[in-house]
Amino acid sequence: MIKNYNDFIAALLDAGFSGAVGGKEDGVFALFRYGWGAEDETGIVWHTGDPDTDPWEWRTRVLDERDDIAYSKVFFKKAGYITKEWYPYFLAARRRGRTFKRDYSDGNEQAECIRPFSTAYSDGAVSHFAKRIYDVVYENDSLPLDEIKRLAGFGREDKSKFGAALTELQMKLYLTMCGKQHKISQNGGEYGWASTMFCTTELFWGEDVFEQAVGISADEAAEKITEQIFKLNPSAQKKKIEKFIRG
Repeated sequence: MIKNYNDFIAALLDAGFSGAVGGKEDGVFALFRYGWGAEDETGIVWHTGDPDTDPWEWRTRVLDERDDIAYSKVFFKKAGYITKEWYPYFLAARRRGRTFKRDYSDGNEQAECIRPFSTAYSDGAVSHFAKRIYDVVYENDSLPLDEIKRLAGFGREDKSKFGAALTELQMKLYLTMCGKQHKISQNGGEYGWASTMFCTTELFWGEDVFEQAVGISADEAAEKITEQIFKLNPSAQKKKIEKFIRG
């Protein structure tokens, strides 16, 4: 039974991955169900603001305090967690050896460990809108959401296109959330709501995770993840498992 943040971390590291919230429509695996200010069947209480017992707060704690867990929109276009141990398998299943950028004008081959494969964009595996977002994040290492919109040239009328493209990049494991940032006033003080930060998955994890992924075939990765899912949820449906794995 998960009662606090430490319980959650221990359970997540053991499971390897989890939806951020559970629901009947997904039906694969989540460590807990979503409940608004009331106990669910696990005993967890949501939206209290307590960083130790509120799962809503654990999303940012994971990104702020750990380097072995990623949190982003990775399952069914919804948020979820994947540990460092299991990330190479999801990379292998979803990116199938593709890298987004192949050539670097400055000669720096940062995390370019899978450059023999054709690029995702030239293959038509990602949209033009997704490429616009990826380019500005890549060029700036990490950016808050509002700055991504501005630098990539998305206006208010492009809200749905921007949201869909950003989700696409997270689902295909090219971008991931990497924290939050407040706007800074002229006096140097923080103000307003914190904005979600995004960076490339290569920057988030470093080379090691990607080198591991290169040595795993897409089918091998899917088989490994499926085996783990059935351990976690023996009643999971095969069609949903496939979508959970492939994105």
